[in-house]
Amino acid sequence: MNDSKQINPLDAPAIDRTVFIISDGTGITAETFSHSVLSQFESVQFKQVRVPFVDTLEKADLVVQRINHVANTQEGQPIAFITLVDSVISTRIKTANALFLDLFAGFVEPLEQSLGLRSSHSVGKSHKGGSSTKYRNRIDAINYSLAHDDGQFIKGLAQADVILVGVSRCGKTPTSLYLAMQYGVKAANFPLIPEDFERGALPKTLHPFREKLFGLTIQPERLSEVRKERRPGSQYATLEQCRYEVDQAERLMRIETIPSLSTTTKSIEEISTTILQEIKLDHHTGY
Repeated sequence: MNDSKQINPLDAPAIDRTVFIISDGTGITAETFSHSVLSQFESVQFKQVRVPFVDTLEKADLVVQRINHVANTQEGQPIAFITLVDSVISTRIKTANALFLDLFAGFVEPLEQSLGLRSSHSVGKSHKGGSSTKYRNRIDAINYSLAHDDGQFIKGLAQADVILVGVSRCGKTPTSLYLAMQYGVKAANFPLIPEDFERGALPKTLHPFREKLFGLTIQPERLSEVRKERRPGSQYATLEQCRYEVDQAERLMRIETIPSLSTTTKSIEEISTTILQEIKLDHHTGY
C-alpha cells in the first residue's frame, strides 16, 4: 500500500529557479509567453533573465557559459525559453545544461509542414516595421495618449478611439499607454473628481463623446494602498476618501450608462482586451 500523500502545489515550499529568455531580437515575445506559462506554478520563485540580440555564434557561446555557470552554482536546472531563427545558433546554445523550450521549433516547424512552405527564417522579422503604417499608427497613438493623459489636454478628444474615465490612480494611464503601444489605439483618459460627484454629472467636456467612454473602477481598499504609496498620510489616500470617490464614480457611471470594469484583480492585458471588445475596437488587433 502506498502511503505517500499528494502535495498541494500551493502548499509546497518555494523553489528558486533561473529562467533565461533568449532571442535574436528583443526577446519581448518570448518573455510575454514565458510569463503566461510560468504563472501556472505559483509555488516557484522564478528569476527571469532576458538575453536579447543573440545573433552570432560568439554571443551564443557566451550564453552557454552563462547558463552553465548558473547550472553549476544553483540548485535546479535552469530553464530557457528561446526564439532563435538561426538553427546553427540555436543548436549551439542547446549544448548548455538547461531545460529548453523552443518556441520556433514548437510552432514554426509544424506550420512549415502543414503549409508545405519553408518560413523566411528572417531574424527579428516580427519587429521589422519602423516604416510600416501600423508602426507609425502605434507611435501616433502613444503620442496622443501621452498628450491626453489625466484630462490635461481636452482639444482633440474627437480623434480618440476610447476615453477612459475613473477616479485618480485606478489604472487609467497604464491602460491607455498599453492600448496605444500594443494596438495603436488612441486612448485619452479623464479623471472623475469630487466636483463631478457634487454636481452629479459628467464634465461637460465629455458630453459630445459619450459613445467613446469606458469606466475603470477599483476596490477602495486597493485604491487606498496605491494612493498611500504616492501621497502617504494624506486625506487623498484615506480609506474613507477612497470609499467615497469609488462609490460616487460607480454611481455616476450607472446613471450615465457607461460600461465599466474593476481593475482590482485584473492585468493590463485583461483590462485592455475587455475594452477592445466592449467599445468594438477589435479591428485594431488585426494583422
